[in-house]
Parts: sequence; C-alpha cells; structure tokens
Amino acid sequence: MQTTPITTVRASGPLTEIEFCAWVAQAPPGDRLEYHRGYLALDTYPLFSTLGDTARGELARLAGRAFWAAEQGLVHLVQEREGPDRFAYIAIARPKPRHAAASLSALLLEEHAA
Repeated sequence: MQTTPITTVRASGPLTEIEFCAWVAQAPPGDRLEYHRGYLALDTYPLFSTLGDTARGELARLAGRAFWAAEQGLVHLVQEREGPDRFAYIAIARPKPRHAAASLSALLLEEHAA
C-alpha cells in the first residue's frame, strides 16, 4: 500500500485571521496549515515580543481564532518543535460536522452577535 506523504502549507508571510478562516472553510480533511512559527505565548506578549503592536494584535486574533476553530471541531491544533523556544503551530482540517448546515460565516456571525 502506497501512502501519500503529509505536507503542510506554510504561508509566505504572516497569516491573518481572515486568511485562516478562508482556509478552514475550504480545506479538505487532513490538510495542514502552519499558521505561526515561533513561540506563540511570547510572540503575543508585549514585553517579550519583537513584533510591532499591529502585527502582535493580528497574531493574537489569529491565535484566538485557531483556538475557536478547534473548539468548534473544525481543526486539530498541533505544535512541532523546531528548536529551543521555537515551534511550528499547525492546524489540521477535520471532516466538516454532518450537522454543519450552517456555514463558517454563519458561525462567525453568531459568535460576533453573542
């Protein structure tokens, strides 16, 4: 039996929350997306991050949205250690729930209204 190697899509630059949502909405089960590389807890914390305020805020929104997607059963979140204090943060698309008559957009709107 021949297996297909697992590949991870890596963004060419910093990924936005909107780009992450677009990927979640269209990704077939098993697709992998590296949404951040570094040390997420430190990279989003103002005292330790080397990112500017805008980039750090976008990263925090992205991290929150990734966690939300995992809570909704849309993705698995994993980390791969790259070296000391450096990780690849990866979302793996899960099969869309059968009861998912609502689109990702509807879920986002529902969350925003709450």
